[in-house]
Amino acid sequence: MLTGGGGATARGQGADVSAARVVIAGGGIGGLAAAAFLSRAGLEVSVHEQTAEFREIGAGLVVAPNLVRLLRRLGLAARLADVGVRLEVGWEFRRWQDGRVLFAQQLERSAEMYGEDTWVVHRADLLELLRSAVPAEAVHLGQRATGVEQDDDGIRLQLADGTAVEGDAVIGADGIHSVLRGAVTTPGPPRYSGLCAWRSLVPADAAPELARRPAQTLWLGPGRHLVHYPVSSGRLVNLVAFTPAGDFDVESWESRGRVEDLAAEFAGWDPRLTDLVAGAGEVGRWALLDRDPIPTWTAGRLALLGDAAHPMVPFFAQGAGQAVEDAAALAVCLSDPGATVPEALARYQAVRAPRATRVQTASRGRQGSHHLPDGPEQQTRDAAFAGDDPLAHNEWLYSYDAEEAARTAR
Repeated sequence: MLTGGGGATARGQGADVSAARVVIAGGGIGGLAAAAFLSRAGLEVSVHEQTAEFREIGAGLVVAPNLVRLLRRLGLAARLADVGVRLEVGWEFRRWQDGRVLFAQQLERSAEMYGEDTWVVHRADLLELLRSAVPAEAVHLGQRATGVEQDDDGIRLQLADGTAVEGDAVIGADGIHSVLRGAVTTPGPPRYSGLCAWRSLVPADAAPELARRPAQTLWLGPGRHLVHYPVSSGRLVNLVAFTPAGDFDVESWESRGRVEDLAAEFAGWDPRLTDLVAGAGEVGRWALLDRDPIPTWTAGRLALLGDAAHPMVPFFAQGAGQAVEDAAALAVCLSDPGATVPEALARYQAVRAPRATRVQTASRGRQGSHHLPDGPEQQTRDAAFAGDDPLAHNEWLYSYDAEEAARTAR
């Protein structure tokens, strides 16, 4: 760890220098992706993660084409194929009562339309892929960020042990409860959605055949919905459900629930779904939070990234995708030798904020649609599903190239 004025940075030249060393607070998907893309661009990076070790927390993630193309540029596509499952069917919406298919994407057209397939992975596998693209000596565990100090010559990330790490830029990738967010915008608590999320990994041999298919399936019903798809090369089925939270407000991936309570939430639903729930062992449960979009992500040499900038509910399955898009665009902006650090970060914000805000807002909007009670509104929604082109309606999302967008902004 570098403290004080160390590091390969240009000093004594004021604010006119471009970035040479970037300090990243947070070693999640966004933080590691930023380190990977910045390293690929030739910048020196250091990542400071508060946990003492990387653990297999969380569960499944959808790796859509807009994310796959960026992983390919990091040289990670082959390893993604080793640990993930390539989907043949995506966004397969089913009716809660009888499993009738309302809408489904046949993904054999995905590569033709967007240049990439769609995959699903365990979060821990994606995290490990990204970590493999970062120099091992750049990652520092057990180091919690507490704040920043900056001037014309640089910026210092303050750590809980009283030391500081100096660089040309600091990236706050420290999650929805970001400490560094308060240095950019007015701090405040996240928005409580009124929902809680349940997650479990069901062994494939304990899951019904419907859930073992390479399909991302969503069951929609009154006040709640449930998603499942295979992960870990098909050995496990990822199950995630969203139900009214009542007075439950614990927000932690380590919070636990009871299988019988989850089963009670879906009593009377299609037997194939209840059989899948019955196969669950350990169940996680936590309150679902997000934040309103903010127009400002940067302050001088400090920029926010991923959930620190735009935490979103997972109803578009784009939280990881948007964080990695941030990382790719950031590297393009900071590697421009003709821009000062504040100029480069302002360009990053200009490129990324409209895009992430659109996804963030769209994700929140799906909550009401997914949870309609049976009746006229639900029937109108189902009829609209039938009228959509299953793949073309997401063209704005999957065809986006974060690096190209940032280059164009130059």
